[in-house]
Amino acid sequence: MNLSRFSLEGKVAIVTGGSRGIGYASALAMADAGAHVVVSSRKIADLERVAEEIRVKGVKGMAVAAHNAKIDDSRALVEKVVKEFGRIDILVNNAGTNPYYGTLLEQDEKTYDITMNVNLKGMFFLSQLAAKVMIPQGGGSIINTSSIGGLRAGELGIYCVTKAGVVMLTKVMAKEWGPYNIRVNAIAPGIIKTRLSEALWKDPEVSRKAVSRIPLQRLGEPDELAGAVVFLASDAGSYITGETLVVDGGRVHDEPSWREQP
Repeated sequence: MNLSRFSLEGKVAIVTGGSRGIGYASALAMADAGAHVVVSSRKIADLERVAEEIRVKGVKGMAVAAHNAKIDDSRALVEKVVKEFGRIDILVNNAGTNPYYGTLLEQDEKTYDITMNVNLKGMFFLSQLAAKVMIPQGGGSIINTSSIGGLRAGELGIYCVTKAGVVMLTKVMAKEWGPYNIRVNAIAPGIIKTRLSEALWKDPEVSRKAVSRIPLQRLGEPDELAGAVVFLASDAGSYITGETLVVDGGRVHDEPSWREQP
């Protein structure tokens, strides 16, 4: 196989939630593959460090502060990228939040709205803005971060609902924008060691219980998602659209079978 098909040389990518975790790892991986990368999140100080790491790799890196749930911020982000680079080839919708851990019976309107706005509404409108840039240039690739929580009912309530929405949004966008050569796919991580999931892995007992349910018997690292992002963004994934790639150590298939008990 010609491994150059994994190259992103000369492409321009935007990564939301790019200051840490999966977004950070994905931004650096795409830079390694040759892309110029714009990282975005709410705090510019965190982003500047990442942009400098990107530039060290010999490509252009740019930091733009933008709140994913605010459409005006997303519009300004797209305008800045187009002004600087003239195009957008890749959008990684990675920004996400889960401000509430508890039952649906106790969920309040404020945390419901925050979760919906960041995880779903913001993703939709930024994708729409990016697609309008991609269409006249001949296409592009959009990659959305969902979760295995969007594929199976879990304990994270409205977060799971938003991530299920991401899976369907990915399919609908792929179907509508395919004729414009815009591919839209999603990744569905399991429990990855990021700040968002700290409550699920920093507690030793909670972590032990989680690991026991994963066939690979360990939690994931952000770098283990980055390869999937590069693949879906590159020509190596040129005939894939509307799909959700699960990266979870096998958790979605339930706990290991025929395992020896300690």
